[in-house]
Amino acid sequence: MRKQMHLGALLFSSGHHGAAWRRPHSTIDQVGQIEYFEKLAQLAERGKFDTIFFADGQSIMGGYYGGVSYFLEPITAVTAMATKTSHIGLVPTVSSTLYDPYNMARLITSLDHISHGRAGVNVITSMFDEEAQNHGMDELPSHAERYLRADEFIHTMIELWDSFPAESIINDAEHDRWLDRSKIHEINHHGEFFNVRGPLNIPSGPQGRPVLFQAGQSAQGKNLGAKYAEAIYSVAWDMQEAQNYYQDLKTKAARYRRPTDVPAILPGLVPYVGSTHEEAVRKQAALDELLPLEDSVAQLGDFLGQDVKQWDLDAPVPELPDVREFSGPKGRYEVIKRIVDTEHPTARQLFQRLAAGGGHATVVGAPEEVADMMQKWFENGAADGFNIMAPTYPESLEDMVDHVVPILQKRGLFRKEYSGTTLRDNLGLTMPNK
Repeated sequence: MRKQMHLGALLFSSGHHGAAWRRPHSTIDQVGQIEYFEKLAQLAERGKFDTIFFADGQSIMGGYYGGVSYFLEPITAVTAMATKTSHIGLVPTVSSTLYDPYNMARLITSLDHISHGRAGVNVITSMFDEEAQNHGMDELPSHAERYLRADEFIHTMIELWDSFPAESIINDAEHDRWLDRSKIHEINHHGEFFNVRGPLNIPSGPQGRPVLFQAGQSAQGKNLGAKYAEAIYSVAWDMQEAQNYYQDLKTKAARYRRPTDVPAILPGLVPYVGSTHEEAVRKQAALDELLPLEDSVAQLGDFLGQDVKQWDLDAPVPELPDVREFSGPKGRYEVIKRIVDTEHPTARQLFQRLAAGGGHATVVGAPEEVADMMQKWFENGAADGFNIMAPTYPESLEDMVDHVVPILQKRGLFRKEYSGTTLRDNLGLTMPNK
């Protein structure tokens, strides 16, 4: 059977474009309503997407997006979406810097049971000091320390997922034994960041373990993904960058003796789809025109960790310092630096490039053009699929489901029906070895 791509839908507010909430008939007044996200989940499921990705941050973002960023807590939201869908995977984002592994293992295992085996979890290390200050810290730990903690967090969570296997439930009323306790074990984890006795007090779910996702771009982030992740949400501006990342990750994963198809690499993709190329260009331009310059300046300042207000808008962007000198989120910084170093854009041009994807790949065109781009990346070692970052909801996601997905299906690149009932089934993943 021909290899097929994977598709996820990364849900965020009323759309990933910074001006999505400003457009006429915006859905911004619905982002606190679970019914809104349930309908988006059903739309993605109608398109046979593998997953719903639910992003998260634990502070209000900067002035861009009009202060609109996150609203509903992701695990709560995707659990509600589980009751309105039947096949699509449900992947909330959690922070290993701000949570503890026992509580998180318990929450995600509950989601796996409620969804009948469709749970995943996207582990991040958080980005901003404002988030840390909501959890008793003055600032985030250093980048290196956050990734050391993330490694131990994931390792401990996996130990907990394996500590109470479902087969230990024997339900033997005659002998007064509901559990075979010989199959349940304490983990007795004593590490640098966590001390956890275990076992988990919830048995393993229908797919053994929930599916682990990760989204790191830095050297430490890539190593963490290669070691543990079963799918990776990556950032790549162009195909060459995507190919470099893909090869690097697969090589690192092989060193950990991972199967060749793990982890699946899913770059973020911002699509503007029109009935013609010209219509798609007009859609993008119409959104760009709605974005106040000060919002773009604020966003870039956050991404780069510096004041960009004094930049000449129509002069080339000044040379950016080496990533080793940057203490913030390194992955996005590296992507922006690559754009600057290779394209030498003006500040105004850079603002436009970052308006929707923040450095993620962007495709503008008729459905065939969008499908061509996705096929080219997929067949040339740049991606195993894509996380779709719709500029507006629901319109941009509808365009993908109704006009691009049928082309991918006709070309034999994407499923016409779900192949199983669990997220592992749909991603082609085997049950984990314990």
